[in-house]
Amino acid sequence: MMQQHIDVSSVLRHTLACDLYSNLVTRKTGAAVRGQIEQLLGDAPADGRALTVIDFSHVSMIDFSCADEVVAKLLLRYSDEEATEVYFLFRGVTDDHWDAIEAVLERHGLALAMESGDDVRVVGALSDGERRAWEATYRLGDADADGVAAEMGSNGADARDALEALCRRRLVMRVSGRYVAVGGPRHHG
Repeated sequence: MMQQHIDVSSVLRHTLACDLYSNLVTRKTGAAVRGQIEQLLGDAPADGRALTVIDFSHVSMIDFSCADEVVAKLLLRYSDEEATEVYFLFRGVTDDHWDAIEAVLERHGLALAMESGDDVRVVGALSDGERRAWEATYRLGDADADGVAAEMGSNGADARDALEALCRRRLVMRVSGRYVAVGGPRHHG
């Protein structure tokens, strides 16, 4: 599986050709940054998986329009992409970023895997079953549907349904009939 790290601040500085700017504001700026990220993602193998860390560590602030362009539109585009399985892990999201990101996740019914320190959690619009299945998969590291069901304290059919929904949302990867949560065992590899 291909893995890459995208520093959003570097993309922003490159896009605006200005080394001093670290705020993601205006829809136009967000669209330009997303376009650059999509170009970087174009290097992903056409028939494989790609895990991309989207790193906000050096971004001072993000407004709602940029969160919509950079976060929501990326998630929406690549959840529909069938040829390449693109997965995202978001890193460096601070309280200053969270209000805008949370608002666009809720508005679009999206969820993402977010790394904070040594932990990863799933945030956004998820059903209780999806959240429990993701957390069980993350704790197990690599499991089949029955293992996830047992960890959740749920029946196999409910666990399989939740796991398949998480796969469609690119929050869980299916690898050789087993499931791995995005951000799970040190990023799968």
